[in-house]
Amino acid sequence: MLVESPPEQRAESAPAPPTRRAARAFGLLLSVAILVLVALASIAIGAKELSLGQVWHGLFEDSGSYGDVVVAERLSRTVLGLLAGAALGLAGAVLQALTRNPLADPGLLGINAGASAAVVTAITFLGVTSLSGYVWFAFFGAAAVGALVWFLGGSRGATPVRLALAGTAISAALFGYLQAVMIMDDAALGKMRFWTLGSLSAATDATIEQVLPFLLTGTVLALALARPLNAMAMGDDTAKALGANLNRTRALSMLAATVLCGAATAACGPIVFVGLMVPHVVRSFTGPDLRWILPYAAILSPVLLLGADVIGRVVARPAELQVGIVTAILGGPVFIFLVRRRRTAQL
Repeated sequence: MLVESPPEQRAESAPAPPTRRAARAFGLLLSVAILVLVALASIAIGAKELSLGQVWHGLFEDSGSYGDVVVAERLSRTVLGLLAGAALGLAGAVLQALTRNPLADPGLLGINAGASAAVVTAITFLGVTSLSGYVWFAFFGAAAVGALVWFLGGSRGATPVRLALAGTAISAALFGYLQAVMIMDDAALGKMRFWTLGSLSAATDATIEQVLPFLLTGTVLALALARPLNAMAMGDDTAKALGANLNRTRALSMLAATVLCGAATAACGPIVFVGLMVPHVVRSFTGPDLRWILPYAAILSPVLLLGADVIGRVVARPAELQVGIVTAILGGPVFIFLVRRRRTAQL
């Protein structure tokens, strides 16, 4: 007797109609255009607004004027926002596919907590004070926690539930460690307060150069995992029948998410909700195919991050709100809406 496969599996395996593919491609081009506009706004808007002429002059005809210096500083900030936003979006999309949880984000597996704990340790016990020093400790902490989660989750026998439980347990333990260290050391508390909020304001060319190789490596790896993760979404047995190597795909997914989130967190501090919101929203109009979700997430996540950064600069002039605060303010209501909508859909 023939057993008809579920509709979502047929939709995943069958090629999309030409009109739908064309709509997705057009949407991708539109997303790129929006990203360009937001990037220009990130360069032009701040404590001191610049005209388009000043922005153009600062980008292509640097003469050392005040406007040119401002453009140079904002350009580094914008480039870091582009890279970190894309990394967080890709990491979130990969983790949502890996855990089969559309509300998962990089914080679910303790990666952010690992980076934060490493930075606190570096400040308190090793006397590290520069951002360039934070980068490597934060990345090491994220990588170490990613490996520990993979080990505790069963390594080769890892399942989405085990990985999520291991990440939650490690996050709770590291959060306790963070609070204990910062309470006992006022100096560490003062230095960590700014970093843990998440900010692009300390972006420099040196920071970008340090994290760029990791971000590029993680991006290539994440995009290469689209097909095997698509197969795993249909269930382990189906994925095996389609030739997917489950253990290798899970291990590489953990590696990609750890590299992407670790590098972004090292450079900017822990920024929440970007890796949760964007892939979840993107999935609503691309469908479950990661071959489309991942590129869309890589483009639209920087739109959210840079847009939040611009808002933070405008609402508190002449000071500014860190981008991590703005994304949390925007993300809280959106997260509640997504949870309620998902719960309603299940009833």
